[in-house]
Amino acid sequence: MLTRYDIPDVLDRREGPHGEVVLRRHGERLEIIANGCFLMDTSDGRSERRLVDAALDALPGRDRPDVLIGGLGVGFSLAHAAADPRWGRITVVEREHAIVEWHRDGPLAVLSARALSDPRTEIVEADLVAHVNETSDTYDALCLDIDNGPDWTVTDGNGNLYREAGLASCARVLRPGGVLAVWSAQPSPEFEETLRNAGFQQVRTEEIPVARGVPDVVHLAISPG
Repeated sequence: MLTRYDIPDVLDRREGPHGEVVLRRHGERLEIIANGCFLMDTSDGRSERRLVDAALDALPGRDRPDVLIGGLGVGFSLAHAAADPRWGRITVVEREHAIVEWHRDGPLAVLSARALSDPRTEIVEADLVAHVNETSDTYDALCLDIDNGPDWTVTDGNGNLYREAGLASCARVLRPGGVLAVWSAQPSPEFEETLRNAGFQQVRTEEIPVARGVPDVVHLAISPG
C-alpha cells in the first residue's frame, strides 16, 4: 500500500510551447517532468556540478572564462558555477518560462537565489538549438544539460544538436580551444564519433558515480580552431 510520502505532490503544471512541464515534490525531492519524461530532481546533483568543473578543468590558464549553460533544470549547474569565482560571465539558456519562474519566485529559488543575484549571471529565455545558431556571443565553455543525453532527447528537435550540423553551431559559439561538455545518463560511443567527425579534438567521456543506479557521464571535447 502506498503511503502519502510515496505519492508525488504536483506543485505546478504548465503547457508551454514544447508541451507539458510539471514541478512536483516527492518526499524531500523536487522533480521536473517534461511531457511525462523525468528530467531531473534535487536528490543529488554531483554529476551536474561535475559538468561545470570538468569544463573549467579543460581550460587551464584562461582568466575568468565565460560559460554558456544549456538548461536551467533544478539549478545545480548554475549554482555551482556562480559559487566559483574563477568563472567570468555565466549565461544560462532555458526555453521553458515555467522553469525560470520556479527559480525566480517558486520552490526552486532556495537552490538558485544567490546565483541569480550574482552580477555575472544572465538568464536567456530561448531554445538552446536556436540560440547557438543565432547568437553573436562567444564563450570559452558550453555546458549542455537539456536532455537525458545525446541518445535520449526530451523533444525530437533537440536531436539535431547532437549531429554534425548542430555540433558545428556549438563550435561556432566557442572561442578557439573552447570546451564542449555534454551531460548524459549513459555513455554514447556514437556521439563520441560524431564529435570527432565534426572536428572536435581531445574527445573523451568521464563517468560520475551517483547515489542511485548506473553512473552518469560527461562527454568532453575541445573546439577546432
